[in-house]
Amino acid sequence: MLWVKSFHIVFVASWFAGLFYLPRIFVNLAMVPAGSVAERERLLLMAKKLLRFTTLLAVPALALGLWLWLYYGIGLGPGNGWMHAKLVVVVLALGYHHSCARILARFENHRNTHSHIWWRWFNELPVLMLVAAVVLVVVKPWQG
Repeated sequence: MLWVKSFHIVFVASWFAGLFYLPRIFVNLAMVPAGSVAERERLLLMAKKLLRFTTLLAVPALALGLWLWLYYGIGLGPGNGWMHAKLVVVVLALGYHHSCARILARFENHRNTHSHIWWRWFNELPVLMLVAAVVLVVVKPWQG
């Protein structure tokens, strides 16, 4: 079980690294001057590659988490409210990941409507999700 848990942590950390950096590229895209086509295309290419790589990292993170939960029974049974809260955080992270893909498509179609400042705030959301997930797993509040 410790091998599964170790690789789960590695893949979650790697997945979140991508979720930290991808919106940072959105900040830079929002700051590109209108005539800087090469700069814009380079940032879009970086974002597309990072999104693809981040998605590939999310798959084993989720699969290993399911393995820990369903096969080893971590968080199953009564008095495991922390696991329910963590699953909410996982769903939020998946939604954030999906929204990044949709946002990238909007940038590709010249349909960004937000300033770089808005994207800086958007960029902070995965930090809050990761902190919440780690606290829930380590502290295990609502455990009976």
